[in-house]
Amino acid sequence: MCIVTRVRLAKIAAKGDQRMIMFKLAALALAATLLTNPAMTQTDLAAPPGLWVASWTASPHAPLMAEGPFAAASYDNVTISQILRLSEGGNRLRVRLTNRYGSGPLAIGRARIFQIDDAGAEVPGTSRMLTFGGNTGAVIPRGSPFASDVVALELPDLARIKVEFHLPTPTGPCTCHLTGQDVLAVSAPGDHVGEAWEPVSTSSTRAFLQTVEVLSPDASGTIVTFGDSITDGVGSTPGANRRWPDILANRLQEAGLEYAVANAGISGNRVLSPGMGESALARFDEDVLSLPNVTHLIIFVGVNDIGNRFGQMPRGMSALMLDQPAIDADQMIAGYRQLIDRARDRGIVVLGSPIGPYKGAGYWSEEGEAARVAINDWIINSGEFDGVVRLDTAFADPADPAQMRDGYHMGDYLHGSDAGLAAVGESIDLTLFAQF
Repeated sequence: MCIVTRVRLAKIAAKGDQRMIMFKLAALALAATLLTNPAMTQTDLAAPPGLWVASWTASPHAPLMAEGPFAAASYDNVTISQILRLSEGGNRLRVRLTNRYGSGPLAIGRARIFQIDDAGAEVPGTSRMLTFGGNTGAVIPRGSPFASDVVALELPDLARIKVEFHLPTPTGPCTCHLTGQDVLAVSAPGDHVGEAWEPVSTSSTRAFLQTVEVLSPDASGTIVTFGDSITDGVGSTPGANRRWPDILANRLQEAGLEYAVANAGISGNRVLSPGMGESALARFDEDVLSLPNVTHLIIFVGVNDIGNRFGQMPRGMSALMLDQPAIDADQMIAGYRQLIDRARDRGIVVLGSPIGPYKGAGYWSEEGEAARVAINDWIINSGEFDGVVRLDTAFADPADPAQMRDGYHMGDYLHGSDAGLAAVGESIDLTLFAQF
């Protein structure tokens, strides 16, 4: 590790020590308040100490088109359920819903959350109804996030859970995350929350569900993985939690490093331009900085910028009519610098990965490869990141580092297979997090 990185990590660690001191002082002040204020509730008194972390996320994006393979779903008087896996366990949680791209207010009816076992069955005793300011439902204003009340529920690390809620009125095109890589189930008409019901349809999107925040007694913080489809897990086995951030979460827990891993990847995302989701620069505050207690950020995004700029757009993507300005490597570097500075202002350790190999992909070109080499040289050698993780070389073919290794991609030389994503997740040096 370079001297600059050590100094930056030392400074950030010092900030972490200061935050811990402030946390302890605040806890003492709260204890004094509880002893002198008889109006505090028994729930307040029973709330355990700990750290709020983003144990699961799915970054939403605007509806892409009215019809076709990327059309946004809409719902009316149905119950939907969604399966997801937490990274960090805890004893309290809240669910953040979103109507960021809604065409009007979004009505949420009854809602609940519960743990499921490996077979997908509900774990007895884990069902909790969700409320919103004490109410059984909510109306989420257009453009807004909306968090549930806190519920008490003991969940282990890496727990699988299901969230279900009734959508009593027409939703309009969904504020969704397109590639959820797990099951969203839709009921027959009606409120079926808490019932056993068979789906009339399923998909792999995430609908109106953005974050599960967990109060953990031993968490060190939240690690955000910020990227595109490769981080989002396109190419991995659906329902198996084999995205590279999932592999990282597994390894951290096995090593006794209690971090939540929040996957903020969006398939097709770009640093500078919108399209499949707002650009990385535009969505950074909402999808990264708004998450609780972020300590580390891994930035792995950029291949779609240079692929769409210098090559032919992949088949099927042209229907989205993505606007692609005539960018260059210097503009990309300026974009990364913006992300670094905005994260560092919050005391976040910023780790960067060079753009991964994509020779053989539909939009690869010699000119794009030259831009990738120039950008990657800056990422590796500039010293502007607090550290560098080589996710690019984990994917690369040793005989031709410009392309992905055989068996490490899903057949398109762009998106990782289970094996490739596992190699990427295994390649990250965990001492980057142990030093915080």
